This record gives sequence, structure tokens and C-alpha cells, in this order.
Amino acid sequence: MNCQDHWYQGRDPGRTSRRWFLEQCGVGLGALALGDLLRDQGYAANPADPLAPRATHHAPKAKRVLYLFMAGAPSHLELFDNKPQLTRYNGTPPPAALIKDYRAAFIKPSAKLLGPKFRFARHGKSGTEVSELLPHLARVVDDIAVVKGMTTDAFNHAPGQILMSTGSQIFGRPSLGSWTCYGLGSESRDLPAFVVFSTGKKGPSGGSSNWGSGFLPTVYQGVQFRSSGEPVLYLSNPPGIDGSLQHDSLDALNALNRVHQGIVNDPEIATRISSFEMAYRMQASAPEVMNLAQEPAHILSLYGAEPGKSSFANTCLLARRLLERGVRFVQIFHESWDQHGNLVHDIKENCRDTDQACAALVADLKQRGMLEDTLIVWGGEFGRTPMVEGGGDDGRDHHPNAFTMWLAGGGVKPGITFGESDELGFQVVKDRVHVHDLHATIMHLLGFDHTRLTYRFQGRDFRLTDVFGEVVKGLIT
Repeated sequence: MNCQDHWYQGRDPGRTSRRWFLEQCGVGLGALALGDLLRDQGYAANPADPLAPRATHHAPKAKRVLYLFMAGAPSHLELFDNKPQLTRYNGTPPPAALIKDYRAAFIKPSAKLLGPKFRFARHGKSGTEVSELLPHLARVVDDIAVVKGMTTDAFNHAPGQILMSTGSQIFGRPSLGSWTCYGLGSESRDLPAFVVFSTGKKGPSGGSSNWGSGFLPTVYQGVQFRSSGEPVLYLSNPPGIDGSLQHDSLDALNALNRVHQGIVNDPEIATRISSFEMAYRMQASAPEVMNLAQEPAHILSLYGAEPGKSSFANTCLLARRLLERGVRFVQIFHESWDQHGNLVHDIKENCRDTDQACAALVADLKQRGMLEDTLIVWGGEFGRTPMVEGGGDDGRDHHPNAFTMWLAGGGVKPGITFGESDELGFQVVKDRVHVHDLHATIMHLLGFDHTRLTYRFQGRDFRLTDVFGEVVKGLIT
């Protein structure tokens, strides 16, 4: 109803009260104001807002996700999966039965076995084995679950990353972060629901498809932030544009877009309106969240962060600041772990860059009471071969048959090792976890039945896990 419908119903126009006007016109301006206040406090959702918080299928254990994507594929054999037998048989051909019908990216399956390059030791009350390359993670092993039975279908970087990110090797499917925001909405009105960082030597091989929204409305795609300076290019107003002019321009654009939306009902127009409004609010919110100088010295030291510098450590601290301000999904891509050669030097460098900050996230979120409902995921797109690549003894090829990831918080059992590969780290022999199973488990922890969180496109319902995936109950508290 609108104001005109009731203007003359039983009332003297000359005696219409201000209270009646505020209550009745525009479906009640007072009710709208109350709804806005409640939405700010998280008690109500605006059905016209595609990022409004939504109900889940069951009670969630996690309400936000931090995905540390070690792009390029870390070697599980140097970091988590200790194989004394691989050391014993170093330099010998692998068993013929093991490599029958085996497909590799670059090496010949008959390449000789290569023993682990670093020492392992048990840590914590759980006695979890961790490489000497990860001394900081070793201190928080009782808070993480090491998953040694991971497998995937892809053995090259771009398809492997896209599969890990979207559940399919085909470009154009929605990413895990997009599905999460589609299902849950966002708790922040002043920052994007899904934020992405890229650190390391280069970006991920799969490019922006790793955080794209595919056929979902683009309001759910990841927004890439920079780790220093302005988080998003062109966030500040150009010379000659003041706040008043910008606000008036935004109001006019949004009014036109809403008229058009009322005619064609295109979700991309709603995305455009949302993105304009978000960019306007981010001019105030983003500089504040990016200011690491606000953090106390002991927190900067915990992460190894240095305000004003671009680093993985700074990015992890920024991720925590985003999560505590209501961002639903933060993903950090750190490329490259692709050690076909120069394995010893490069993996040391990778671990020096990332180990302290990854462990700091676990410890920092725990001390803030956030780890219990924040799911942390760490891992790459596949593992590395037990066989050496090239003529030397300092490289490993891509290996999809067995690799390791770790999870923490958000309903994951802490201090466990789940799954097992064979004595050479070649095949999973116990508690196999496929990428689809990982995705199903993440969805479950977020409160969703992965078979029911769907989106209709091209005449059928799609889901993150396609027609696959089982929840890994052994990982859940």
C-alpha cells in the first residue's frame, strides 16, 4: 500500500497527523527505520539485499572461512607425510605394480624414488609429525587436523586449482567462496562478503576463475584486495569530486538502476546497485581495516608483520581484521610451491614466508574466541611425486594420487591426523578424502546439506559438489 490509498479514508485532510504520516506512508517510515536499525544489529534481513544473512539447513559450526591456498602444490613428503621407507629406497626404481598405468605431468613413471629432504619430529600432546621446515605450525598442532588422505582428479595447475576452488575442472563454475556467500549472505554492510589476496611470486595459474561467481549473480564473486596502499584501485575520489557530489551522483544512478530493475528483474542490476553502494561505504571502512599500525606490537610480532610492507604475514593479519568485521570468506593465494627443481632452496623459502603467519592465525583467532566458529583451510591443488624429476635429486613432479592439507576451527576435530598414504606416499590407503568430499564437509560445517544448496542454470540445478561428495564425519567434532 502507499500513502494515497489511505489519505482520505475516514480522515479530514486538514487534520492529518504527523504520527499517522510516519506510520502509514511508504509502508511505514518508522517501520523502515526500525528495520534498518535491526539489520545493522544483525536481527533482521532485507529480502531485496542479495547479501542479507540467511538461514542454514542445520545449525552451523562455522560462520566464516579463511582459505590459505598454497598454489603450485606443496610437497607433502617434505612437510607432513614422513616416509622412512622412501628414504630407505632413495635412488631406486619404484615397484612396477605401483606405477602401472600411472599418468604424470612431466616425468616418466619409471623415474627413481627420492627420499624426503628434511627431518620430521612429533609435536604436541597429539604427537603429530611435522617437518623441521614448520617450527611455528608445530606449536599449534593440537589445534589442527592434518588430512593425509587427500586426492584429486587433476595433475596440472590451472585445472587442479579450478577443481579445488569450484568443484570442476571446467572454467566458469562458481567458486567455493561464492557458494558460501550465496548460501549465508554477509555479516558486513561496509566490506565485501568475499575478499581475495594474492601473494608470492605470481598469481594462481587458474587466475580469477578461482574466485569467480560463475553462473551465480556476480554480487557473490570475490573482490581482490591489495595488501598495502589502497585495497582497491580508484577507491579515492579524483580531484574536484567531493562527498556531496558523489552522494548525489550515486543516488541518481541507483534510482535509474532500480527503475530498470523493476522492468527487467535482472539480478545483475541488483549486483550493480550493491557494488556502487559498497564502494561508497568502503571509502570509509577499507582504509581503517587496512591500517595495521592500529595493531599492538605483540600481535605484529606474533605474525611477523610490518605495517606498510607487502608480505604474506601482513596479508594474514589483514585477513583476521576482515573476518572480525563480518567478512564471510577470505582467501589468500600464495604462489608458487611448484618445485620441479631447486626443491630444497625454494621450499625453505616458501616456509619462511608463510609458516609463522599461518600458525599465528590459529593462535590469534583462538585467543580472541573466534577459532571455534572460523574454519581455516590450508593446502594446494595436489601433491608431489615420490619420484625425482630430472637428472638430479632436487625436484618432484605433480602428483594427484595422495597429498596433505590441514584444517582448523569451525567444528573440525583438533589434534588429529586423518587418512594415510602408503609407505612411499604414492597412494591413499586409508580414509581417502577427495576434493568433492572436502567441499561437502566444508558446506556441512557452514550449516548446509551440500546436495540441497543448489542454483538453477541452463535448465538444471547445479551444486558445488556436482553429483559427488560425502561429508567426512571423522573430521567433525
